[in-house]
Amino acid sequence: MAWVVPGISDDQRMAVGGALSIGRTEDGGQTWTTLRNGLPQTNCYDIVLRHALDLNGDQLAFGTTTGNVFLSNDRGDAWQCLGNYFPPIYSVRFA
Repeated sequence: MAWVVPGISDDQRMAVGGALSIGRTEDGGQTWTTLRNGLPQTNCYDIVLRHALDLNGDQLAFGTTTGNVFLSNDRGDAWQCLGNYFPPIYSVRFA
């Protein structure tokens, strides 16, 4: 299983279509599920860096370059915001 947070491109580092989403594959990349429940879907400019997403069992957490932190307790099916307006987040780890 793998998760990605898509961005427009290396030149345009922002969420695709101004909406934050997570892509999840359970078959090695053959198919992808787009997960959006609980994530901002308008005027979103968040980017997630490589080390800013972590997994612990069914829990996932990620932080964004715009200082938002999100948590999912169900492998990414639904998200909740844990906080906003932090400095850019470069790394997230479960303790």
